[in-house]
Amino acid sequence: MHYKLQTMDTWIYILIGLVAYVAILSLVAIFITRKDKNAAKANKWRVKEATLLIVSALGGSIAMFITMKIIRHKTDRKKFMLGIPLIIFLQIVLLIGIGILYWQLWS
Repeated sequence: MHYKLQTMDTWIYILIGLVAYVAILSLVAIFITRKDKNAAKANKWRVKEATLLIVSALGGSIAMFITMKIIRHKTDRKKFMLGIPLIIFLQIVLLIGIGILYWQLWS
């Protein structure tokens, strides 16, 4: 029983770390999306589309998608309006898979 308590504590720390990671990447996603929108308006250097998609895939997908919708940036690009929701879907599937693995290992 004592072992399970330590294991649960470990999972709580992992969850806290994951939430912090996603929060930081979400802020980065918001920042670079707004930066790219402002650069587009000013006809200046732009953030590469690959960079936007990589940040999305690394965990900033929901924040980036919402930001793009709010500021109306890249909303006419299928690569983003279909690609980012696909990334979100895959991230959800991954989290469900991790949850199933957790319950199989520790229940």
